[in-house]
Amino acid sequence: MNTVKIAFFDAKPYDTESFNELNRDYGFTIKYFKFHLTPDNIVLAKGYDAVVIFVNDTVDAAMIMQLKEYGVKLIALRSAGFNNVDLKEAFGNIRVVRVPSYSPHAIAEHTVALMLTLNRKVHRAYFRTRDTNFALNGLMGFDMHGKTAGVIGTGRIGRVLVNILRGFGMEVLLHDSYPDVAFASATGSSYVSLEELYSRSDIISLNCPLTRETEHMINSSTIAMMKKGVMLINTGRGKLIRTPDLIEGLKSGQIGSAGLDVYEEESQFFFEDLSDRVLADDVLARLLTFNNVIITSHQGFFTREAIRNIAETTLKNIDDYFAGRNLENEVCFNCSILPAGVKPEKEACPVCTS
Repeated sequence: MNTVKIAFFDAKPYDTESFNELNRDYGFTIKYFKFHLTPDNIVLAKGYDAVVIFVNDTVDAAMIMQLKEYGVKLIALRSAGFNNVDLKEAFGNIRVVRVPSYSPHAIAEHTVALMLTLNRKVHRAYFRTRDTNFALNGLMGFDMHGKTAGVIGTGRIGRVLVNILRGFGMEVLLHDSYPDVAFASATGSSYVSLEELYSRSDIISLNCPLTRETEHMINSSTIAMMKKGVMLINTGRGKLIRTPDLIEGLKSGQIGSAGLDVYEEESQFFFEDLSDRVLADDVLARLLTFNNVIITSHQGFFTREAIRNIAETTLKNIDDYFAGRNLENEVCFNCSILPAGVKPEKEACPVCTS
């Protein structure tokens, strides 16, 4: 009988259903908690071997040491992003694993859904026709065919997105710290500098991870480089954009529209029903007043296929660790800013080379 005990935080009904179904093959003991893991409730992890968390569960240095003291040996992220965990403190204390790819198609397709909805004003048309208003004034869009899209980040999601946009007949400009020239050639796209991408793109999509280099990469200075009326889509991480600067860009018309599946302070709001409360975040409230802004609550990943993949990979990660197997999805502090398969140049990493 499997004796591994798991504390599962921020559990939603669809998480519980998916993990329970797949856990039949493993037999882990899983305790589901509906709330986020916080310093106030971290004691609930005492006596468990692993904790499973999601994107809005923040584990800082102090919490790492508390978890270690409580006997937790593994933090299993059921997400690709890992900026919510203090990896430096975790290194040598608690192992960290993640789900590097649950469905790049889900997020890429959601990205395009935001583009099409903003372009053709589908959200506004929906409410008009329900009010028996069938006028077309104010609903004019543009042909995406022949326009230029800028894709920042050409990992798994970015690559799927490029293929979709090329299918529309768009010119696609790419930017990535680790360009794949062969991919660009095969898709008829091209890598350019950020400055050129900003200045030439009609639509810009952010599909890169959040690092020190990319935090607030979209700000007043970079917005000023963009085409007037540019469409900006962010399905990556909220802090890629400095939100007050985005609002100023929307007010001036420099940014013509924005589709946001993520938000800087989303951990306080996303995934929860707050419809019976007053929204206390003035910045988010301001964004919601624009009729050319669509905000979805980090739902880009939310497909049946992705939810199942998350459960499969998370449970396998846990099983691999406690069975003593190699952790192919371990997040290493030394290599956390490098793409999969790329080793540090200066010194060998004890995790990646183990």
